[in-house]
Amino acid sequence: MGSIPVLREFSATDIARIRALADEVETATGVAPFGDDAWTGMHAAHGRDRGLLTTSGDAYAHLAHHHDREWSLELAVRPGTADARDELQRAALEVVAAEGGGRVTLWAHDGTADDDARARAAGFGLERELLQLRVALPLADGPRWPDGTTARAFVPGHDEAAWVVVNNRAFAGHPEQGAWTVDMLRAREQEPWFDPDGFLLAFDADGLAGSCWTKVHPAQPPHEPQPLGEIYVIGADPSRHGRGLGRALTTAGLAHLATRGITVGMLFVDAANEAAVGLYRALGFVTHRTDRAYGLDVGASP
Repeated sequence: MGSIPVLREFSATDIARIRALADEVETATGVAPFGDDAWTGMHAAHGRDRGLLTTSGDAYAHLAHHHDREWSLELAVRPGTADARDELQRAALEVVAAEGGGRVTLWAHDGTADDDARARAAGFGLERELLQLRVALPLADGPRWPDGTTARAFVPGHDEAAWVVVNNRAFAGHPEQGAWTVDMLRAREQEPWFDPDGFLLAFDADGLAGSCWTKVHPAQPPHEPQPLGEIYVIGADPSRHGRGLGRALTTAGLAHLATRGITVGMLFVDAANEAAVGLYRALGFVTHRTDRAYGLDVGASP
């Protein structure tokens, strides 16, 4: 791994340095370099994530490792020190190889042609595009629930197990969303942004039918002058498809955000999910940016 230290446990000092770098990158580019998985992984006790932070603090790579032989790689490089990126990426792949290898997904948030070229040069292939969509709030119409459906807020300490089952059914086979555990959910509940009132559960005669979990992002001028209200995770049990539950969950989540004074709603959706993209377009969402995910299979070190 050369001269770049590998973090297996993250001290408060490590996290503070990484946070300072991430904030600097976001201020310069307008795009956060890391998602929630990275920050939650840093705080996990004896977690499986790995980090590579240069001694100068100019660059950091985070390897999230929630599932066997599946790694997610995100990088932050201080503006003006782009040469560190390739070295950091190579070192991260060496970490994966040393820990048994597996599939590595490299994320380029608000990806560009330069990101495409850099990924190809390193052997990665484009595997997914993730759209960030936005819509003005409030919507003209509120939720119209299917017959026999009721909704309430999530209750911490009570609803975790049922939510994990339904969410994982809704996202079976999805690389990020399809393998939540109760422990992962409880870790999110400890985040300062977590608000159970913004975590909506829908029930019918057969139990939990679906959910819409929202998150508020504070304003970050100049790139984000207004707070954003995100539909963070939304899903319906596959047995309820075709009843209009997805649309009702979406509009209910956005309505909740509007009651908090939020005027811009946001979500991420896989570009290949034509049904979901069509629903969101029909509600007035437009594309704000596109994140790209590149995949590479890494063999184990001898």
